[in-house]
Amino acid sequence: MEKASAPPTRFFKMAGSGNDFILIDNRSGQFDADRSRGLVKSACRRKFSVGADGLIFIENDPEVDFKWRFFNADGSEAEMCGNGARCAARFAHLNGIVSGTRMAFRTLAGIIRAEMRDNRVKVQMTTPHSLALDFCLDVEGRPFSMHFINSGVPHAVTFVDDEAALEATDVFKVGRLLRYHSHFQPAGTNVNFVLVRNAHRMAIRTYERGVEDETLACGTGSIASALVAAARGLVKSPVEMQTRSGECLTIYFDAKSGSAGVEFSEVFLEGDAKVVYEGQLWNETLEQ
Repeated sequence: MEKASAPPTRFFKMAGSGNDFILIDNRSGQFDADRSRGLVKSACRRKFSVGADGLIFIENDPEVDFKWRFFNADGSEAEMCGNGARCAARFAHLNGIVSGTRMAFRTLAGIIRAEMRDNRVKVQMTTPHSLALDFCLDVEGRPFSMHFINSGVPHAVTFVDDEAALEATDVFKVGRLLRYHSHFQPAGTNVNFVLVRNAHRMAIRTYERGVEDETLACGTGSIASALVAAARGLVKSPVEMQTRSGECLTIYFDAKSGSAGVEFSEVFLEGDAKVVYEGQLWNETLEQ
């Protein structure tokens, strides 16, 4: 006779421009997010479980509509994720956690404000910081002209010359080497390879820290790349960013020159947040 086990966990599988996430309403405190690394890794394991780039717990907050705990597929907790933020906002809207189309929620990067627009969501991001332009890093004897900004999480940006160069980039190999480069230690960084097509259009490929691979889209990476390009005078708001999934994210921002260089404010990210399916996750999978 099989032994009784805890009831299955209800979840949504959602996708934002090619990034996929597992979302769980944890307002009852069913899971201890501080001890969830194994659970996250099991649930996000592709082929053996649901599979996802990350897992999001929605929890109570005394000051704003809710807070999230966001975990990458490897179990590490991240401060922010733009595509995940849009999915979290729509999840909260669909499940009655918030009323109306506007909301605010807490992340490790700060308070995020979101507005529903059907299955698209526009989120106001935290103020970016730590902009650094035009420094050179060596990777296996090859010099890379790099830029950096923290758009909620750390992002390194390097530009390519044309479509062919973007396609030919070995994002996994080069991205991984740059992600672990001594210049970015101890936290490491996400790495973006970007092409400027014109003053309002760009294309991007991203190696994501925590996923440890190229992903089909990265919201904070798209923001970081647009802001770096703007700081170099290459683009102006709004910027349409074509992700690897083929879908576009729209980045809005205000930029002004100050004594410390270019300063950004009123940064918004807009894109889709689609429900893939709703299901129940059995504990026998989480216990693997």
